[in-house]
Amino acid sequence: MYSFDTNNKPNKKKTTLPSFKGIPKIKLNKKIVIPIFVVFIVVGVLGYIFVMMPVMRIRAEANVLAKKGAQLQEDFKSNDIDLMRKSMKDVSKEYKTFEKDAQAVYWASFIPYVSDFKNGVEAGSYMMDAGQVTLDAIYPYADLLGLKKGEQNFYEKSAEDRLQTAVLTLDKMLGHIDEVSKNVEEAKNRIDKIDPNRYPETLGSSHPRARVQQAKDQFEGMASLFVDAKPFLKELPSILGAEEEKNYLILFQNEAERRATGGFYTFWAVFNINKGKISIKNSSDIYDIDDNIAVHPAAPPEILAYHKDVNKFYIRDSNLSPDFVESIKLFNSLYEKAGNRVDYDGIIAVDSKVLVDMLTIFGDTQVNGVNFSAEKDERCDCPQVIYTLFDIVDRPVPYIKVDRKRIMGNLMLELFYKAIGFSPSKYWGQLAQTMFQNLDEKHILLYFTDEQTQKAIEALHYAGRIEKADSDYLHVNNVNFAGAKSNLFIQEELKSETTFEGGKVKRTVTMTFKNPYPHSNCNLEAGGLCLNATLRNWIRFYAPEGSTLDKFEGSQTKTKTYDDLGKTVFEGFMTVNPEGKAVVKVTYTLPSSIKKDSYSLFVQKQPGVEQQTLVVDINKKNVFDELFKKDVVLK
Repeated sequence: MYSFDTNNKPNKKKTTLPSFKGIPKIKLNKKIVIPIFVVFIVVGVLGYIFVMMPVMRIRAEANVLAKKGAQLQEDFKSNDIDLMRKSMKDVSKEYKTFEKDAQAVYWASFIPYVSDFKNGVEAGSYMMDAGQVTLDAIYPYADLLGLKKGEQNFYEKSAEDRLQTAVLTLDKMLGHIDEVSKNVEEAKNRIDKIDPNRYPETLGSSHPRARVQQAKDQFEGMASLFVDAKPFLKELPSILGAEEEKNYLILFQNEAERRATGGFYTFWAVFNINKGKISIKNSSDIYDIDDNIAVHPAAPPEILAYHKDVNKFYIRDSNLSPDFVESIKLFNSLYEKAGNRVDYDGIIAVDSKVLVDMLTIFGDTQVNGVNFSAEKDERCDCPQVIYTLFDIVDRPVPYIKVDRKRIMGNLMLELFYKAIGFSPSKYWGQLAQTMFQNLDEKHILLYFTDEQTQKAIEALHYAGRIEKADSDYLHVNNVNFAGAKSNLFIQEELKSETTFEGGKVKRTVTMTFKNPYPHSNCNLEAGGLCLNATLRNWIRFYAPEGSTLDKFEGSQTKTKTYDDLGKTVFEGFMTVNPEGKAVVKVTYTLPSSIKKDSYSLFVQKQPGVEQQTLVVDINKKNVFDELFKKDVVLK
């Protein structure tokens, strides 16, 4: 910068900033300013080259990848393996480009957020490989799975041949499971390194920490499920009789007459499976097993206390424990004495929701000249199949009904053959999804005599066990003792309220029962179908071991406190009349080991339960208010 004197001769001066009123002049030495300016320029250029440009490329590539990922999701719905493989290859190719662009910022992995990004990208790469291996493994058997368009080889086979083909090729399809498992494990190792706590709870209107935590939880849940399922998948060919024949005892639990593991045992059947060939060895009324036991022992104390006019221990009443495995031990103690017993390799307990779901998928089904449907029946405000079965089994008639409950086994077998009789692409996906949902919601319980298989089932939480909890725990178990089929009509609400008072953790649990329907005509001479009557309900609250009872309200008998299955139990008994209401409330103090700062609540659902709402308040804040469908962990 130059100035001029009066003689108009230039005079070189030091650089100064313009002077403003009230602001002193600041003199800057250009020997200092120019280097600083150059540094800023260099940093800006380097930042653009090594940060802004890579980030812009990554974002652009991520948008392309997201679109291809959405297309892959749509193509998976098509049930066309060729389309799925093509789409998977496109996504994998795009992901490699994305991963290559992402590596441009890995130099900054000393920054935690960049490190998390790197781990997430690498985890995605391993999952891409796992998906590719899976599709390649099942491709040779795509027609068997209903995933091969235009292929009719499997469809043209008989129903029995289809199942046999499925069973005998299953081990080949599962041959790559270790490779898939290794990729999933590598992905999980990287996701485990991501710490959601270093992200802010709120950023404007978004919640970064919660979103990162949710994404991490979802991935770890999926990975853990795969890890837990792997032993079961490896055992699946053996379970399905690929190597030697297997016998499975099917127990139908009538949840309209609720029992500890879901419902009253109403019929049984023995299914034999040998290299995919299925047959029924036997099928009959549950009373038929009891009739083949020469001497019944005296009834346990809980039956003597709460059941109506029952003083002997019958196999139909043996599911007393809310833990399915423990109830099976009681079942076996009587079953081994039955003259018509059949040795079994496993027990599959199902309730009526499974039948209704299958009829919903496959449509009306006829057995022994009787039509069964999933449509609503106004006579009970329930599916027609439920009322029809009750009508056949329970309505009093002036003659002997021969094999009155054998129809249940025939209906299940007919539905099974319908399942394998259709084209796989038409129903198998929907059926598999429905069956897994019923396993999650405990409408199907599994038990195996083989120790390894049983461990695999328990890891998947399909064995109906009362489980351990890291912190707080709640399970409420209701047993209908001689209260007709009233659970079909009763609406229930389970409410848990946890409060923290002066270093102590307290809970109030309230069970509300409402029966809005009128009493059925239970006059045997009139031949009425007695479904809705007064519920006689044995109720147990399972809490963390060491909990102490403060108050138990609503029981019509003297309450009890004891330990069972690693829990402390508060027990009572109450009734609910048709068009009536009943409330049971239990207040207790949790053991000192349960702390506020690490508090979480594990609520286990009773098998067979459908019409029950769960409401959970923790420290006067509502954290759950939904239909109680499956076990939940709440914080």
